[in-house]
Amino acid sequence: MRKKFSTGAKWEDIVGYSRAVLVNNQLEVTGTVAVDEHGKLVGKDNMFEQTRFILGKMERVINEAGFQLSDVTRTRIFVTDISRWQEVGKAHQEFFGAIKPATTMVEVRALISPEYLVEIEASAIKE
Repeated sequence: MRKKFSTGAKWEDIVGYSRAVLVNNQLEVTGTVAVDEHGKLVGKDNMFEQTRFILGKMERVINEAGFQLSDVTRTRIFVTDISRWQEVGKAHQEFFGAIKPATTMVEVRALISPEYLVEIEASAIKE
């Protein structure tokens, strides 16, 4: 079984990807930035707010796929300034403090647009 989920982001059709893909009991959520349903940035110059928005956006597609945050086994976090890791970590903890998935945070030179400070992807498995 393979099912694709979309949030309508402009890049989904341009690049040819899905927001999330479900195969059997495993869900993969693509790299997600802080862009709302109108294509507008959320949390300008604010890593904490961008991270909170991203994780909320991801939670919605995770739920749509029939999963819960507690099914998330790994998050991968890409940041443009690792010295600000605590802002990102604080928001991540709000969503995953009790769940504690495996995670990685890596500094990257740039994301798809300079106003994006954080990009996150996730993996989830249902038992």
